[in-house]
Amino acid sequence: MNKQIKFIDLGLMDYKEAWDYQQNLFDEIVEIKKQNRKKNKNLKTPNYFLLVEHPHVYTLGKSGDLSNLLIDGSELKNKNASFYKINRGGDITYHGPGQIVGYPILDLENFFTDIHKYLRFLENSVIQTLEYFGIKGERNPGKTGVWIDINKPFPKKICAMGVRASRWVTMHGFALNVNVDLDYFNNIIPCGLSDHTVTSIKNELNQSDINIEGVKDLLKNNFSKTFNSEFI
Repeated sequence: MNKQIKFIDLGLMDYKEAWDYQQNLFDEIVEIKKQNRKKNKNLKTPNYFLLVEHPHVYTLGKSGDLSNLLIDGSELKNKNASFYKINRGGDITYHGPGQIVGYPILDLENFFTDIHKYLRFLENSVIQTLEYFGIKGERNPGKTGVWIDINKPFPKKICAMGVRASRWVTMHGFALNVNVDLDYFNNIIPCGLSDHTVTSIKNELNQSDINIEGVKDLLKNNFSKTFNSEFI
């Protein structure tokens, strides 16, 4: 088992370019696992944790409903936004500058083989990060991600999640709203849920822009502790 994780900060990167980058790392791990089983080898599989910001983009999960995108192609162009149907779980979401997107590319056989536990660990890493800012992040029963005010009429989602896993290798991940322009969420029914709103760390604190590099450091530390791992 290899609990070391290589950390890579991709900065601001086009969504499709980052998706291809993820896919290459995912394929690398899967190929090692295939060779291990085929040739009775015991080569260690690597793990990766990518952080990135994307230019404006809407993505629709494989089980999502296209009607949850409320604007057409010309309006997307006017908003300088792109759109992709992708192979993660979940419905529609938005990514943009000021939002930290995390892509753990892990061989879960290095940690545990339980997708539900994996999602809870991702949520826990974000909840601990929000605690630093005095924000109470919570789980919302029956819904993935991290929420605020879950007992009020309109719970607020601060972090969306959608993952894919094959042969116990993960890709895609979470999107934590830090300084993101929340107006872009008005163009979709986020995650297909019409009875909730979306918020950000900046919005909850009613402050000017939050130091996004500091939030990345907190996420890294909390992810490492939650997964009992070491970044390299």
